[in-house]
Amino acid sequence: MKKVALVTGGNRGIGRGITEALLAEGWRVAIMATRPAPEDVLAELGELGEVRYTQGSVADLDAHERFVAETLAQWGRIDALVNNAGVAPAERADILEATPESYDRVMDINLRGPYFLTQRVARAMIAQDAPGEGVRGTIVNVSSISADTISINRGEYCLSKAGVGMATQLWAVRLAPEGIVVYEVRPGVIATDMTAGVTAKYDALFASGAVPMPRWGYPSDVGGAVVQLTAGRMPYSTGDVITVGGGMQIKTL
Repeated sequence: MKKVALVTGGNRGIGRGITEALLAEGWRVAIMATRPAPEDVLAELGELGEVRYTQGSVADLDAHERFVAETLAQWGRIDALVNNAGVAPAERADILEATPESYDRVMDINLRGPYFLTQRVARAMIAQDAPGEGVRGTIVNVSSISADTISINRGEYCLSKAGVGMATQLWAVRLAPEGIVVYEVRPGVIATDMTAGVTAKYDALFASGAVPMPRWGYPSDVGGAVVQLTAGRMPYSTGDVITVGGGMQIKTL
């Protein structure tokens, strides 16, 4: 029986890298994203495996219900949730100038939405057949090195990702007795639309030697980490954080 994964924002950037990696491992993947169904992208992904699409925002709790219900109606189960969808502030502003509107937007998408989608999916997983000693389901929260690395021109983003770190710990503890494991993946500097506008900044960072692996990361790097975590091969591990950032998290002098 093929396993089923939900991936928010799974049609572009890091999310697409995750979707492609899961499809390559034989997973069925259900994507939710805000844009109308991108038929060209879905056709390309469909060449790798079975994929479906729900249009909706992770900030919208009604969209959560549609996402879960449509996936269960088509495939009958959910084995993994990857909370990947996220946004940066529309404008990088000093925290002395940041607006409540920007704060609320980032928090709704990056923290509140994944929190309640996890709640909804966990309930669906618990309703499925118990695995005995194995893993009933896996939840992976994609956060960022910004969870503990400060950028004073996007404070709301850093706060949202730090919150994702705490949410990971909370869900790991609550869901452990249910046979559901929860992990956090923290990407570093990944080549996506989100980082395209600051290419020069990060090129200089790599050239300075600040990162042990002096190159940009790719969505496939994050996808590889997610595949490992969803493989069910670590049934006695939960709440762990995996950094995909070329060693950026290592403190050096």
